[in-house]
Amino acid sequence: MKATLIVIQNDADHAEAKALLSKLMESDAPGEHARIAAQARLIEAYERARWPRRAASLPDLLAYLMDQHGLTRADLVPLLGTASRVSEVLNGKRSLSLAMVRRLRERFHISADLLIAPDRAVGRGRKRLAA
Repeated sequence: MKATLIVIQNDADHAEAKALLSKLMESDAPGEHARIAAQARLIEAYERARWPRRAASLPDLLAYLMDQHGLTRADLVPLLGTASRVSEVLNGKRSLSLAMVRRLRERFHISADLLIAPDRAVGRGRKRLAA
């Protein structure tokens, strides 16, 4: 059985591949399942390379969590310490301490990895001593 797939190298190929996938998904032919899966993988690979995901910034993550849980800045005071710390964290001027990470993790039931990304390391603003 010969099958045609579109290798995606640019946005025009991407549009053509998505149209082909749409057409294939309307087909009831049992032999098309492998072709659908293969074309979908090609589309996914192109999209991941073309539009890579970026981790949300800590202020964006906290704003999202506050929105989803119906919280205000004042509600974060018990988790982050003081109103000024809440403001500093939400404005991206302060990183989280280990205690803050623990409290946020317990409150929102999220992985600490979301709060301690490499670019969000605790004490990031401190100068490092030369070795």
